[in-house]
Amino acid sequence: MSELGVTPAESTDHPLRMTRQQTLTLISMASVNFSSMICYSILAPFFPNEAVKKGASQTVIGLIFGCYAVCYFISSLIMGKYIVQIGAKFMLVMGLFVSSGCTILFGLLNRVPAGPIFITLCFVVRSIDALGFAAAMTSSFAITVKIFPNNVATVLGSLEIFAGLGLILGPPVGGWFYQSFGYEVPFMLLGCFLLIMVLFNIYVLPNIGNDSDSSKDSFFRLLTNVKVILICYVIFTQSAGLGFVDVSLSLFAMERFNLSSGYVGLIMLGLSLPYCLASPVIGYFTDKYPSTRSWFMVIGGVAIAIAFAMLDPVPFLHIPSNLWLLIIMLGVIGFSLGMTVIPAFSEILTCANEQGYEEGLSTLGMVSGLYEAFWSIGMFYGPIVGGLITQHLSFEWAAAVQGGLALLGVSITLSNMWKDAIPYKT
Repeated sequence: MSELGVTPAESTDHPLRMTRQQTLTLISMASVNFSSMICYSILAPFFPNEAVKKGASQTVIGLIFGCYAVCYFISSLIMGKYIVQIGAKFMLVMGLFVSSGCTILFGLLNRVPAGPIFITLCFVVRSIDALGFAAAMTSSFAITVKIFPNNVATVLGSLEIFAGLGLILGPPVGGWFYQSFGYEVPFMLLGCFLLIMVLFNIYVLPNIGNDSDSSKDSFFRLLTNVKVILICYVIFTQSAGLGFVDVSLSLFAMERFNLSSGYVGLIMLGLSLPYCLASPVIGYFTDKYPSTRSWFMVIGGVAIAIAFAMLDPVPFLHIPSNLWLLIIMLGVIGFSLGMTVIPAFSEILTCANEQGYEEGLSTLGMVSGLYEAFWSIGMFYGPIVGGLITQHLSFEWAAAVQGGLALLGVSITLSNMWKDAIPYKT
């Protein structure tokens, strides 16, 4: 049996016994997940408000967040394609190093003049930062699946605990440091933390052997599979919703409920904590019962659609806006996010194997790059389109649009599942 030829269903017959390489890899990947998400989430409570003071509109703020996603998209595809030539460990370490420098530089932007100069430098620094984290996360996914071929969803779901911790700690810690020490301190501390993670991963992460040559297969052949396209759309809708919440929620909560940036950070725990807790459980269950993956995506999509419509209830529902309702709906979004994105990677990898893709690091890098690319498309769409709708209509309608995207994904997925079931009917 080849290293990557084991399906998740078979993993139940082979309990995971951690080797030294697996243990070190798990520690390393946990540090990468935590670092990436705390860097991502730390901006949400205070940067939009700070950018407004520097002359940026809601739309421009969305574009600043969105440019990160565009560069992440392009970089993910390139890094996924050439992971064998670059080397998985080198790609991960250098990605973290670049991101640490960009994080420190971003903390110095409050010293530049307001207006076009500030906005331009925000775009430049965020774009380079996206290149670094795209390299780190693409290699992280590929390394994880290579080292844990028998328990893909279980391990990825468990690692999401640390991503969830980053999401949990980022907003309140960032908001508190911003309120207590000003704009620069959160970024300086985080940049230094990333430098420590660079040294940590150089020491801890084992060298990953490139046991296959560069694959001649391409992303485009993988995207000829209808099921892969549908899964990628689901990934897109979830990241779009998350990007919208991160950019628009802080300003909305401050204006509607008169909250400080520190309290906004605490509110965002309502999303990240359920996601953190749900991910490992869902990962284990979908590894043990692979046939449930599509149903998890469907149920999660329906729940997310309802939650966005109720986040700040759309006007035709005639339900008053309440802080407690906002927090509950954020919790539903967080839990449902785990239901939809955790099974997605395993499903794409299964489709790639069924299409005859060669087993090895090259294919894993390609699947990882594709996953990260569509996630980044959503992170581009969510902040920009959400910002435009919020600016010209309202937060309520912008949230409803995000829910509509998720509901469309559910409809298409159910239709495809029904078509697949027809040939088996007697």
